[in-house]
Amino acid sequence: DLHSFPTRRSSDLIAIMSCIAFTSCDDTTDTIGNSLTDNMDMLEVTTDTFNVETRSIVADSVLSRSTTGYLGRIRDLETGNYITSDFMAQFSTLENYSFPEKDSIASLKDGEVIADSCSIRLFYTDYYGDSLATMNVTAYEMNEPMKEGVKYYSNFDPIAEGLIRSNGIKVNKTYTLTDLSVSEEDRADADSYTPNIKINLNKPYTDKNGVTYNNYGTYIMRKYYEDPSRFKNPYNFIHEVCPGFYFKTNDGLGSMAYITVSQLNVFFKYRNDSTYVGTASFSATEEVLQTANISNDKQNIADLANDNTCTYLKTPAGIFTEITLPIDEITANHSNDTINTAKITLTRINNDTHNEYSLSAPSTLLMIPKDSLYSFFENEDIPDYKKSFIATYSSSTNNYTFNNISGLITYMALEKAKGIAGDPNWTTKNPNWNKVVVIPISTTTVTVNNVESIVKVEHDMSLTSTRLVGGSANPNEPVKINVIYSKFNHK
Repeated sequence: DLHSFPTRRSSDLIAIMSCIAFTSCDDTTDTIGNSLTDNMDMLEVTTDTFNVETRSIVADSVLSRSTTGYLGRIRDLETGNYITSDFMAQFSTLENYSFPEKDSIASLKDGEVIADSCSIRLFYTDYYGDSLATMNVTAYEMNEPMKEGVKYYSNFDPIAEGLIRSNGIKVNKTYTLTDLSVSEEDRADADSYTPNIKINLNKPYTDKNGVTYNNYGTYIMRKYYEDPSRFKNPYNFIHEVCPGFYFKTNDGLGSMAYITVSQLNVFFKYRNDSTYVGTASFSATEEVLQTANISNDKQNIADLANDNTCTYLKTPAGIFTEITLPIDEITANHSNDTINTAKITLTRINNDTHNEYSLSAPSTLLMIPKDSLYSFFENEDIPDYKKSFIATYSSSTNNYTFNNISGLITYMALEKAKGIAGDPNWTTKNPNWNKVVVIPISTTTVTVNNVESIVKVEHDMSLTSTRLVGGSANPNEPVKINVIYSKFNHK
C-alpha cells in the first residue's frame, strides 16, 4: 500500500535525521526551523513513496537566442529522425569603430576606395557527424534586421517571413568541415588555424539605392567614408549598413557544425610609411542577435512521442518529458506535517545501437511547472530551487536526480487550495496545476570567491537524445517520488 507509513527503526531514524540535518541548511529545501535542535524526542519522522506518471511531449519550437549557430543536416541513427539547422547572424562593431584615414587607402579604382576582397567565415570548434560529408549552404543577405525585443523561436524562418532581400546577396557554397584545400600540417596547427566555412562575397554588389560596387567589401568601406557614424555602435551598423545574413542548408547529409564565431572580413591595402594589408572584421557577438531555425522530421518526432513504453528527451527543439506529480496523494493526511525532502530519479535507457555517430544524452536538465514552459526562458529566469530545479547526468548511476523538489510540492498544494476556495472547478480550468516539464538546457556560470553561480539558462540547442524509464506502458519499475515528512508531537 503506497499510503502506509513504515515503522520507524532506530537505524532508519538515524539515516532520516542525517538527511534532515543536511537539507535543513540548504537553501534549496524547506527548512523546519531552529527548533529541530531542541526536544528531538518530540520529532516524528515518516517516509513514503509514490508512483509518478510521465509522458513525452513534442517541443514544436523553443526560444532561439544563442552565441552558437548550428549549421547542417544529420540523421539520428537510433530513431531515424532527420534534423536540419540553419541560422541567422548579425554582425557587430566596436564602439566608434574607424577605418584608416581615407587618403591612406592604397586600394583604389578610378580614384575611389575599394576593398580587395570580402568574405564571411563561419568558425566552428565542434561538430557532429562526418567531417568529410559534402554539404551545401546558401548565404542570404537580410533585407532588414531582426527586431529588438521580439522573442524568436526555433521555427522562425526569415525566408518565409519575407526578411530576405529579394535582389540581394545569394551566395552558394559547397563544403566539407575538413577543408581539404588547407594542408593537413596547417590544419593541425591549433595556434594558427581554426576550422571554418569560408563564403566569398567578391562578386559585384548592388545596394538598395541601386549603386553597384565591385564587391560587398567595397560597399562596407564606402558606407563608412560617407558617414562614419554608421559604425559608431552595433545598432547603427545593423540598421544602416549590414542587417545580417541567413545561412541555409540546401543539400547534403551527415554533419552539423557548431558555429562559435561568425565573422565578416573586408581586406584592403593602406599606406603608413610602407604599404600594408588591412583587415576590417565584424563578428557576431552577444550584443547582436543570432537565431537558429530548427526543423525535425515531424512524423518521426510524433511517432517517438507516442511511444508509451518510455519517454524521450531530444534536442534541439524535439521532445521533452512531462511529469504529473501526485500532489494530492503526497499531502493527504499530512496537513500538520512539513515535507522535508521529495526526490525524483529519472533513469536513462541505454541506446539500442552502438555507433560512433550515436547522439549523446543531454548533460543538464531543468524541471519547471508546465505553465512556465515559455515564460521561464523569455524572462531569462535562473533556477531558484523553489519552483525550478536542475539535475545533471550521472554516468555512474545512469540517471538524473532531482534531489529535493519539496518546495514545488508545497507550492502546488497551496495553489490548488487557494484556487478551489474561490472556484470549485479550478482544477478543471487549470489542468496543468500539478504538471512539470523536464527540459535539456545549457547554462552559463561565473565564479566569484570560489563560488560558482549560474547566470544564464538557455535551451540546449546541440544534438542530444535519450530515452527515460517511464510512460503509461512502462515495462520497467515505476518512476517514483520519495518523500520525507516531519512534525513535532507536543505532549
